[in-house]
Order: sequence, then C-alpha cells, then structure tokens
Amino acid sequence: MNLFDNINDISGRPLADRMRPKSLDDYIGQKHLLAQGKPLRQAIASGQPHSMIFWGPPGTGKTTLGKLIAGYCEMEFITISAVLAGVKEVRAAVTRAQQLQQEQGKRTLLFVDEVHRFNKSQQDAFLPYVEDGTFTFVGATTENPSFELNNALLSRARVYVLQALQPHDLREIIDRALADSTLGLADRGITFPEKLRDELANTADGDGRRVLNLLEIAIDLADSKGQDYVDEHDLAEVLSGTLRRFDKGGEAFYDQISALHKSVRGSSPDAALYWLCRMLDGGCDPIYLMRRIVRMASEDIGNADPRGLRIALDAWESFEKLGRPEGELAIAQAVVYLASAPKSNAVYTAFKAAMSDVKAMGSVEVPIHLRNAPTKLMSELGYGKEYRYAHDEPDAYAAGENYFPEAMPERQYYHPVNRGLEIQIADKLRRLKLLDQQAKK
Repeated sequence: MNLFDNINDISGRPLADRMRPKSLDDYIGQKHLLAQGKPLRQAIASGQPHSMIFWGPPGTGKTTLGKLIAGYCEMEFITISAVLAGVKEVRAAVTRAQQLQQEQGKRTLLFVDEVHRFNKSQQDAFLPYVEDGTFTFVGATTENPSFELNNALLSRARVYVLQALQPHDLREIIDRALADSTLGLADRGITFPEKLRDELANTADGDGRRVLNLLEIAIDLADSKGQDYVDEHDLAEVLSGTLRRFDKGGEAFYDQISALHKSVRGSSPDAALYWLCRMLDGGCDPIYLMRRIVRMASEDIGNADPRGLRIALDAWESFEKLGRPEGELAIAQAVVYLASAPKSNAVYTAFKAAMSDVKAMGSVEVPIHLRNAPTKLMSELGYGKEYRYAHDEPDAYAAGENYFPEAMPERQYYHPVNRGLEIQIADKLRRLKLLDQQAKK
C-alpha cells in the first residue's frame, strides 16, 4: 500500500498527522540536509538509501523524513518504537522484511523510533540484517548517539543531525494548516490573527508537532465558545503551562547546565541568568541547580572570593525556606554574584593534583612527629615527639617544618591566581616560603 493512500480520510486523526508533508518539496526545515546537492537529498535521489540515524529534538520531522525516504525509494515502511517494542516485535519486522524481499523483491526501510531506548544487545540484534541487506535501518533519537548507541551500529549508519525548527519555519507550518481546506483547518471558518500566529510560533520551542497540536486546541477552544476567531485570551489559555524543551537526564538537560556553568566561569552574568531561567522555566529541580551552583562557587571562584560559597549556600537555604517562585530570586542573586566575582580554579586544580598523588602513592606512613599520642604507649613510641606547636613559634609559624610523609617529597599543589583575595593569599605564602628557606640554611 502506498504510504499516502487515504490521505483524505481525516476522521480521528490529529492535525499534526494530517499535515505531514507528502513530498520533499513540502517538507519544512532541515535545509542543511535536504537542499539540492546536500548529501541526504542525493542519497534519496539515488534510490539507494544507506542506513542512517536521525538525531534531533522532538518535532523536527524525523518520522516524516523516514516515511518520505521509503516513498521516494519505493520501499516498504515498517516502524517500531523502542519504548514499546521488544524481541517479538523486532523478529516480526525482520520476518516481514525477508518475506517482502523473497516473494516480491521489495526492499524495506525499518524505522526505529527512540532507538536509544534499546539496550546494547537489542541494538546488536539489528546488525546481521543491516549487513545482509534485509532492510535499510533508520533510527531516530533525541539523545546524543555517541553516548547512547553502540559503536557497531554507528559504524554501519550515517548520523544526520536535525535542527530545531526556527520561528519562521513554524509560522509557515501554521499558515499552511490554516489555509488547507482538505486536511487543515480552513473549513472551520475561524480567524487566527497574524500577531497570535507569531506568538504561537515563538512559544512552540522549535517543535513542529507541538505547534500543530496547540493550533488545533486553540481553534477547538474558540469553536466551543461559539467564536469565529481566536483571541489573546484563548491563546494564553492554550499556552499556559507549556514547558520549553527540557528532559532531565537528556541531551538538552546537560547542554543547558553546561551553558550555565560556562557562563558563570566566563564572567557573563547576563548569559548565566538566561540559562538559569531556561532551566527553571523547563521544570528543572531547583535543588539540583543549587548543588551545581555551590560546586561552581568552589571550582571557579574559590578563594578569589570565598564569600561566593557562602552566598551560594545562603541562596540554597533561602529557597528551601521560601519555595517557588519566591525562592528562585535568591538563586538568581547567587548566580549573578558568582558570574561577577573574580575567578580562580586554583583550589580545584590543587585538589585534583593532590588526589592524583594519593592514588599513585598509596598509604604512605604519617610521620611520627605529626601523630597524635593519646595513650602512654603511644608517647613511649615517640608519637608526636619533636612536633612544633605553631602558636608557640614567632608569627605562629614553625618555619622549616615538614608536614608531608617522610617518604614523599614536598609538593606545591596550590598556586593562587593574581585575582581577588588570592593576591593576598599568594603574598602570605611567598613570605612563609622565604622563612622556610632561611630556617633550612
């Protein structure tokens, strides 16, 4: 059966499904892949598509593109979802593809949605059939294939990155749906003002399926009120509670927290505030954000401004007392302060270097003079003997004393930077080092 047979049977079908493009010329977005001369366009035109992975955010046309490829290349289109399918469904798809090949000489395109949901052994199950040409494999994923898919599968498929649709793309989708009297909404006789179309396009967050779903709901809402138009209140009601693209533990999540951290590190309070708001708007747990912000205070500000750590902890406490939305302002205050503060990763670098030595050198003995001697036996064994109590020394500093294990050379892990309070810390450490050198002469 042709993929697009019975397209006029719209009973029960949502608008997003009815408005699927029927040709590449109708396909909106992804010009970097489908413009004339681009590699994916050429692969389709050849009639011999290779196995591929479509990686991109929701609503960018991954499934539609798979169907179009099958249609253009006269292939059977079989789809399974890794969320719902198991071994039984995979075997059934393989059997169907083999039958079509043997009985009709027809090729099959197997489209696997959410392919990253399959585990390693399930992904490996496709490999023999990709190799022997039983089907052309097309996987769709919202997650980074480098992390979520097996190298064996990746080596047999080309990855194409689909981009979130731009507002002008979404506006074109809206206009088409409102103008189409066969599959779209033109026959409903409801006006959707230009200004509200732009607002809807900007709110849909690059998701073509979402924009059509929201459009259909808005039209239905106006219709239910007996109106022949959608007004601002209707659209506001439809858009209320609409979240931006965000998936805890997913690619967008880690991209955004990375952008927040790097904006703080890069001393850009405005960008840091933007990414904070993006994450809060997307539904990120503020407690998770506070844990990361406290980490930023130590990793990137450190002793250049020790107040940063205290401000971050105060923001955490304030949020726990106030909750949302009032407590979010305290988080914003901490982020802006940290982004504006002098930067130092000296403690972070020193910690990593010291930890590396600890792992490399094992359990080196604590020097006798640094051991505690709470019992008579320990005192008799010399624990703590010849320890120099710093407060009894001039300037409360035991010049020339060694605090490292005897079997280990002295190290300098901490190198204060020439910013903020660490300027003064560096001056003090230089003075103490000079006293050590003089004491050892």
